[in-house]
Amino acid sequence: MHEYPVGGKPPMMTHIFKNESGETIIAAKGAPEAILKRSNLSVTDLKKVEEQTLSYAKQGYRLLGVGKGIWKEEKYPKSQEEFVFEFLGLIAFQDPPKPNIAQTIKTFYDAGISVKMITGDYAETSIAIAQQIKLNNSDKVLTGGEVLHLTPEELKQKVKEVNIFARMFPEAKLKVIEALKENGEVVAMTGDGVNDAPALKAAHIGIAMGKRGSEVAKNAASLILTDDDLGHMTDAVALGRKIYDNLKKAIQYIVSIHIPIILIVTVPLLFSWKFTDIFSPVHVIFLELIMGPTCSIIYENEPMEANTMLRSPRHISSTFLSVKQLRTSIVQGLVITTGCLSLGYYLMQHQQNETMVRTAIFITLLFCNIFLTFANRSFQYSIFKTLRYKNNLIPLIAGITILFILSLLYIPFIQQLFRLGPLSFSYLMICIAFAFVSTFWIEIFKLTSSQPFSKGEGQKPSALERI
Repeated sequence: MHEYPVGGKPPMMTHIFKNESGETIIAAKGAPEAILKRSNLSVTDLKKVEEQTLSYAKQGYRLLGVGKGIWKEEKYPKSQEEFVFEFLGLIAFQDPPKPNIAQTIKTFYDAGISVKMITGDYAETSIAIAQQIKLNNSDKVLTGGEVLHLTPEELKQKVKEVNIFARMFPEAKLKVIEALKENGEVVAMTGDGVNDAPALKAAHIGIAMGKRGSEVAKNAASLILTDDDLGHMTDAVALGRKIYDNLKKAIQYIVSIHIPIILIVTVPLLFSWKFTDIFSPVHVIFLELIMGPTCSIIYENEPMEANTMLRSPRHISSTFLSVKQLRTSIVQGLVITTGCLSLGYYLMQHQQNETMVRTAIFITLLFCNIFLTFANRSFQYSIFKTLRYKNNLIPLIAGITILFILSLLYIPFIQQLFRLGPLSFSYLMICIAFAFVSTFWIEIFKLTSSQPFSKGEGQKPSALERI
């Protein structure tokens, strides 16, 4: 006949029915303390129920109080708080964590992501569940009422220390999210109910449950877990880090390989070499439009590196390429330039003709391109490890590049197009040696550097999990 929706702090809801004989039945359910607050129990009985409620909560049960309303008037009251309830009892639900949740949370911790529990349950229930899933700092709890009474500065400090937020309601959840954001955290919030919608909207990444989630929660969220499995969030983080790392490797490769292309054209002109026309437009166009993009797509197919989910996340304000990473790419490009031009200058000083000098420089640069592609597959692990990475594009692209180098050297039509000449086997080995030294010096720094070039630095963002 009538319904009072979920409301109050803590929440409850009431339905009014009429049976066949015309009797009015007022049924209420909700947080036990909400029902008890409006019940007609004696002080002794009230204490007994509270003790039993606490006992169930400490065992990890989720609890509902059930009451039967008493109302003699014809018109229903405006608020369900006006009813007096006959307390009927407690309903204890066993709602255990999913089997994989402890491992999922460990994966978050390993990845530098802190996890916080926001729930409407009893504090004792929350602590019991937190201990089962091995949540850090499971002995500290903050309730929704306490959250609202804290000043913004106090709450900003509390959210750093507390991982369990119990008896929460929409306003309190939203306040916790805002406090975390004020601390500079990147916040991902999961939820399924209507009362989660404000917090889902406020979080950097709102994540709704696909199966049990309400439409309101799904509409407020940025992402939806179709099978309600939090473990897929760790998969998403891993995939995101892999894509980010591979894109960074490709950009660093492109920066490194463009420096020698530019300098090999300009340095002979600036220093008035005997031969200034080393590269013509056809060489630059080939390197810019074919070799560079072709080799950079290799990085799209690179597997995730072993330590990807064991490092701290980037700070939200960090740039795509750090100064150190950009400096490394620039140094790589300058060393390659030095290697190519040194060989060309040596040949020029030993009375080799312009075609020979151009051929040696161009072939050396092409081999540098291949070797750089291998060297930049990781800025932490040596090439002996990265060679074991499975990437089907590596042999394909390297093979095509080598075939093209042979075509440049020994097919007359292509030689004429690029204004190159044949190289003897000994000169070809010299070109390869210069290319090898110019690119694989980075391997020494991988072994000696205590701070790997690609390791992220920054804060640990928060994943708020409502369990």
